[in-house]
Amino acid sequence: MTVRGAGAGILNPKALLLYFSLFPHFLDPAATWPVAAQTGLLGTLHTTACALVHFTVGVLARTVLKTRLSAARVVTRTSGAIMIVIGGFLLVEHLAG
Repeated sequence: MTVRGAGAGILNPKALLLYFSLFPHFLDPAATWPVAAQTGLLGTLHTTACALVHFTVGVLARTVLKTRLSAARVVTRTSGAIMIVIGGFLLVEHLAG
């Protein structure tokens, strides 16, 4: 991971939304641990779990897609089509709203 990638991840508004909207539900101000320590533990656990999942998916995807070029083409085309469909839905929602 590069410094640039880490900076982009930290400044990602979805990540900030997660921390500010979901974490307070799991924090207990009356607990023996300070809220800062609880937040740090939850953040560390979340980051570790995400890193493990992303690493595993990346390794498996690289292994499968490197050995099966036809699968790589299917994945590329399918993901591209899905992104176009999602963009269409968002455009329709934006125009209607």
